[in-house]
Amino acid sequence: MAPRILTLANQKGGVGKTTTAINLATALAAIGERVLIVDLDPQGNASTGLGISRAGRDVSSYDLLVGEARIVQAAVMTSVPNVAIVPSTMDLLGVELTIAQHADRAFRLRDAFRAIDELKINNQSVSYVLVDCPPSLNLLTVNALVAADAVLVPLQCEFFALEGLSQLLQTIEHIRSTLNPRLSIQGVVMTMFDKRNNLSEQVLQDVRSEMGELVYDTVIPRNVRLSEAPSYGKPALLYDLKCAGSQAYLRLATEVIRRERRLNAA
Repeated sequence: MAPRILTLANQKGGVGKTTTAINLATALAAIGERVLIVDLDPQGNASTGLGISRAGRDVSSYDLLVGEARIVQAAVMTSVPNVAIVPSTMDLLGVELTIAQHADRAFRLRDAFRAIDELKINNQSVSYVLVDCPPSLNLLTVNALVAADAVLVPLQCEFFALEGLSQLLQTIEHIRSTLNPRLSIQGVVMTMFDKRNNLSEQVLQDVRSEMGELVYDTVIPRNVRLSEAPSYGKPALLYDLKCAGSQAYLRLATEVIRRERRLNAA
């Protein structure tokens, strides 16, 4: 069976995309899934946060997009059991110039995923792919949306959260109507929630009233251990399993799988 491809997208920076990609992948792997992360952000934070050194990125997502490597060549296993990653390098900054003139420029990642069966994790097929996007709605993000089955939107509990969300939703709708008719929204996850802060609670209520059931029940708290973990090259779930952030991502993984079953049954 083909893996489910979930793209984590939000054109705003600092909303927890990479933290969510790393920890959701680890949580999914902990409950038996085999997960591939594709790092499409030139900053490469997902790669660094999973302990992949710059020297260990001989083949990257850039090579995938320009057609110089297949997924099985680009993917490297991480120290997290059942999690592999296609790492990112700064080369991605130039990928738009390289592929912009090609008619298939928006389909490069989708086409690369056609060979995903070649990649085995512990001798089994990949069951989930999480694509970590850059903080912009550029050609990299368009490729990620065109290749995806569904979008997972991390949204920070801050005043302008809804303002950025409407632009992203317009882009998703445009991609669905023109390039990828199967694209759906898996859900919106509220991040950096501070229960001591009235604004966080107000933003959460506003987003829930606007987006309804699309908003996950699980809310990711503002948590020091989540922030510290990447500097050790580990997901929070390996750095401190008992912290509030890790526990929240385990609950989110359960919700994601429940929604996936519902979507697949529809």
